[in-house]
Amino acid sequence: MLTQQSLEHQTVMLQEAVDAVMTHPDGFYVDGTFGRGGHTRELLSRLGPQGRLLALDRDPQAELAAAQIDDARLTFQRTEFAQIDQWVAPQSVDGLLLDVGVSSPQIDDPARGFSFRFDGPLDMRMDPEHGQSAADFLERADQQRIAEVIRHYGEERFAVSIAKAIVARRESGEPVRTTGELSRLVAAAVKTREPGQDPATRTFQALRIQVNEELAQLESALNAALSVLKPHGRIVVISFHSLEDRIVKQFMAKHSRQEPDRRAPFAQPPEPLLKTLGRFRPSEQEVQQNPRARSAIMRVALRTEALAVVEGGSHSRQGRRRA
Repeated sequence: MLTQQSLEHQTVMLQEAVDAVMTHPDGFYVDGTFGRGGHTRELLSRLGPQGRLLALDRDPQAELAAAQIDDARLTFQRTEFAQIDQWVAPQSVDGLLLDVGVSSPQIDDPARGFSFRFDGPLDMRMDPEHGQSAADFLERADQQRIAEVIRHYGEERFAVSIAKAIVARRESGEPVRTTGELSRLVAAAVKTREPGQDPATRTFQALRIQVNEELAQLESALNAALSVLKPHGRIVVISFHSLEDRIVKQFMAKHSRQEPDRRAPFAQPPEPLLKTLGRFRPSEQEVQQNPRARSAIMRVALRTEALAVVEGGSHSRQGRRRA
């Protein structure tokens, strides 16, 4: 039986992330991934009386958790973190925190369908009220598309074999509808696997990323950060697998370089939009206490005083609502 204790979430790099993002207690901060409120509560504990905090999350369970926090300095908005710049004014944020990926309560709840460890409906949506579930995707996508998703987002070398097995089952009149069915099907299709890793790990990761458009969401949120952060405001991103971290790393590196304007090769190169402040990993003690922290990477950057001008982007949009 699933207990409330089993659904509790241990926030990864709690103190380190808040230390990195908070520059002064009376500032305006955004927790773009509320989850179950670990970082939000720590931020509130350090905020001064004039400080404000906006928390975002698309999960309805996160909204329920946020409703339990009685603090006038906190505003919660149920939305995707890619929409940050639609809820705050340009250059108004002192610090933005993103703890990307899936949370422990989502993984540990069989009804959400995120984990092969529990049998439940194959859903995987962070917002169960919108979009198609993982089961719906597998029922409608062709074999090539399924293989592409599993190979690209799961870095799974047996993607084609898995996709063939999924489509063959679907064509037999019994499409995959539960996590247990998918897990067993993948185990039969995967010939070898790294010691200690379940054969279904990479496939489940890939489908979760596909269903929730996680990488596109992350890219949009990072771009929005350039417009909403004040000069000297900070962005802190915690990621848990290589695809996410690569996006963050490349984004910060790109905007930390001084690149000359090709149209004016002899002019002084414009100031970079960001200054990177470091890459950090959880302590050995934290990993021992919370094994799910072992793959976490935290990257921190500071917004410079340069003017952000991004063609075709969302940076010039005024927020529809402002916290």
